[in-house]
Amino acid sequence: MTQPLLAEYFPILVFLGIAVGIAIAMVGGSYLVARQKPYAEKNTTYECGFEPFEDTRHRFDVRFYLVAILFIIFDLEVAFLFPWAVALKEIGWFGFASMMGFLGVLTVGFVYEWRKGALDWE
Repeated sequence: MTQPLLAEYFPILVFLGIAVGIAIAMVGGSYLVARQKPYAEKNTTYECGFEPFEDTRHRFDVRFYLVAILFIIFDLEVAFLFPWAVALKEIGWFGFASMMGFLGVLTVGFVYEWRKGALDWE
């Protein structure tokens, strides 16, 4: 005797219901228990411990975005290195050569960014 397909998803629905219930209880509990009296300084813009220079809706320098993109690229490189190092015995020389090619491409990109001055802040 087989169960209907939707009956197999019932535990997932129960877990989602519990998760939503806990989230609503926590947010509602914080509104009930915590003091909700914000004052003027608490509602102002915070910028690294000093008074903001101007309105918060101004354009950022492109260097901030460039540094963020470079961080993501090299962070992903490290994320690929961990599973590769764990499975190095199983993947053999082909896996080693593939990772060296990957690291070579990333190194060429890093040197290119360095030569173009993307890492200089002045």
